[in-house]
Amino acid sequence: MENLKVIPTGQALGAEIFGLDLTRPLSRPSINGLRQALLDYSLIFFRNQSLSEQNQVNFTRYFGKPVEHVRKQLDRPIKEIFLISNIKKEGKAIGALSNDEIGFHSDLSYLPQPGTISTLYAVQLPKNKGATQWCNGYSSYEALDNSTKERIQRLKAVHRHSLEEQNPDKPAAHPLACTHPETGRKTLYLGPHLTRYIVGVDKNESKQILDKLFNHISQPQFVWTHHWQLGDFVIWDNRCTMHRREGFSSLETRLLKRTQVFNNQTPY
Repeated sequence: MENLKVIPTGQALGAEIFGLDLTRPLSRPSINGLRQALLDYSLIFFRNQSLSEQNQVNFTRYFGKPVEHVRKQLDRPIKEIFLISNIKKEGKAIGALSNDEIGFHSDLSYLPQPGTISTLYAVQLPKNKGATQWCNGYSSYEALDNSTKERIQRLKAVHRHSLEEQNPDKPAAHPLACTHPETGRKTLYLGPHLTRYIVGVDKNESKQILDKLFNHISQPQFVWTHHWQLGDFVIWDNRCTMHRREGFSSLETRLLKRTQVFNNQTPY
């Protein structure tokens, strides 16, 4: 008998999940409970997991259709798995993102229909660095003063990847304040890693607005930090969170496995 337990972190977002065996199919009540927990807390996580790549893909299906990442990697048996790693084999990187710090962003926001749900499973970790932080788009939006909410209400910003081959021919522009399609709540949707400029606004004013919002979402009251342990499995909602990664030494290795569900609509 499954015994789903949801324990909130008590911080800006997130809840730890207990009582489920993720190597076996879950019951409909447990799946519904997980989906609701993700909507309630924007991120859920499990500790001490021992998952195969197929287990991870099967679990992702509870939240949508896992698909192959748009960024090409070395050939691998399960295409839906995307490797996040600084490990090299025969001089070639086996994964993406190496070991540098990465600023706040939402996965695949540089696409017209960006990511919704991401999962990340920890296989190899550096000793003390490489933590991941998530910020709460709901609470950071709600904390804005009314004049700022009014100013950004109809503004869209262009999101672009630093690797030009990753970008679509037509730049993707998304609202600074989006409405979550399932909860109906307003959320900020921007981050310094991928958000470039505001459409139809003077360059200087665009930078001023974005810098103000970048600083706003990174305040401690909106941020939760996950200090990784081997076997951690994290699932988050890209529609209402941004995340960033601490850098770590290139002399240490890190390997996490990711799956991704894409949006079937543009953010609004």
